[in-house]
Amino acid sequence: MNVENQPLVELSKILLSSMHLKFGLMKNFVKPLNQEEAAFIYLWEKFPRLSEAKLKAGVFIGPQIRDLIKDGYFNTLLQGDEKAAWDSFKFIVKGFLGNRRARNYEELVNSLLQRYQRLGCHMLLKIHLLHLLLDFFLENHGAVSDEHGGRFHQHISSMEKRY
Repeated sequence: MNVENQPLVELSKILLSSMHLKFGLMKNFVKPLNQEEAAFIYLWEKFPRLSEAKLKAGVFIGPQIRDLIKDGYFNTLLQGDEKAAWDSFKFIVKGFLGNRRARNYEELVNSLLQRYQRLGCHMLLKIHLLHLLLDFFLENHGAVSDEHGGRFHQHISSMEKRY
């Protein structure tokens, strides 16, 4: 009732990039981690070229996230709420943001939100949109190309190395 103008684009036409959702979810996962615990120290050792500020802020790129998801050792370092939240993140990446949406995608998203809340994550805009626009995601949402966003992040990464 408090919206004055009609939206410029229909909600069904809005396509949120799965890559940017992964970035936002990863950022929210890393921020509340205790910096003196083994899992955070392992991140520091695994990605030595990542600056301290980016690591503390949870700023990772796609290949780093994929590498961390495949890393079994990182999974063993997590305990309690951290492990539950990480497992939910991996399920979301595979069962919702991947090439095909799992049948129980609503359950996966709700589980992720609950576990992130227990971990102490803040409800950022990307996570809020993930929950609100759940029904508007395409069946094959992850199959949408993130090539342009990936290319952008590669250019930014190479510029950071130079300067």
